[in-house]
Amino acid sequence: MTEARESAGPNSTTHARHAPGVPCWVSLMAHGMATTQDFYRELFGWEFQPGPQQLGPYVRALLDGHEVAGIGQLPPDRHLPIAWTPYFASEDVNQTAESVRHCGGTVGVGPLDAGEAGRLLIASDPTGAVFGVWQAAAHLGTGIHGVHGSPAWIELLTRDTESVVKFYQGVFGHEQEPVVSADFDYLTLNVGGRPVAGIHGVGHGLPRDRGPHWLTYFEVADVDDAVVRVTDLGGHLLKAAHDSAYGRVATVADPEGAVFSVIHTVR
Repeated sequence: MTEARESAGPNSTTHARHAPGVPCWVSLMAHGMATTQDFYRELFGWEFQPGPQQLGPYVRALLDGHEVAGIGQLPPDRHLPIAWTPYFASEDVNQTAESVRHCGGTVGVGPLDAGEAGRLLIASDPTGAVFGVWQAAAHLGTGIHGVHGSPAWIELLTRDTESVVKFYQGVFGHEQEPVVSADFDYLTLNVGGRPVAGIHGVGHGLPRDRGPHWLTYFEVADVDDAVVRVTDLGGHLLKAAHDSAYGRVATVADPEGAVFSVIHTVR
């Protein structure tokens, strides 16, 4: 079972600088930029505008003028997993890069400048799960929450929570809050006493072709309708819609195989 929690107040549209360690952005690198934009435009109602091009063609998705996510172009010769990558806020990505290495992780890209938008790095934790770090300048990150098409939650699917939680505590100062259950290995990562992300230990339930990875949840008005739209648009249903303590949720994949969940959060 994979749950999600509300990452901001209901229908929150206030856009302020994200505190260090708080998820602030999600980004997807895909092969077919145009077809990927078409898919998410139809599913979430996103509009697009050009973003920084330091890593190749890149667009930002908007809802009602608020930036919510990014989509970039993978070079044709790069056969990397197509996946949504969450970014955590940092006040100094150079210092965060050192913390990643010190705590046993790997820095894969950066730190580097993204024009006037800010600075970034892409790293992996000791289990191989990939995430980004964002130091905001002109671009503060996701600007709207709690509405259809906005990021709602991120969750690390890994073998067990104990093996990796100390890494995120060491790098971002996250506080951990275990979910007390005899058969459910789950904890939340908190910033200032507020849950901002989850770690779900699924043991041998990890997909063999993926390994530990971060899963992004997007808010939708109707989960069952979103599932139908995903399949109509060429995507795939991976985990059927079901009710959870935090709302109705399903896990799907876009036409290129990027996995994400859709949730209608109970408020």
